[in-house]
Amino acid sequence: MKIAVTYENGQIFQHFGKSKQWKVYEVENGRSTTSCVFDVEAEGHTARVQFLVDHHIDTVVCGGIGGPALAALKAANITVYPGHTGDADAVVEQVITGAIVADENYTPHTCHHGKN
Repeated sequence: MKIAVTYENGQIFQHFGKSKQWKVYEVENGRSTTSCVFDVEAEGHTARVQFLVDHHIDTVVCGGIGGPALAALKAANITVYPGHTGDADAVVEQVITGAIVADENYTPHTCHHGKN
């Protein structure tokens, strides 16, 4: 399993389409074995989803996310844990242990400037 988190200074970054960094965790046998922070230059949800697909990510943890980005992730068969805040490592640990589950009823954010 590979989990990617919108990332900034150890915290979950709160805007999916503007996240300049992603922390990617490799998980084996119920624990994180490695992690690495990636810089992503291109903006927008389409570029973010492509980055995740290219890196074979199957799970995403993020803060706010718009409807088109959420739909694109689901279309790519990526499980999404939206609406999270705080320490990225701690939240990923909760995902791995099953302490939190993906919120199928999450209401996507509406972006007022035309980009997600």
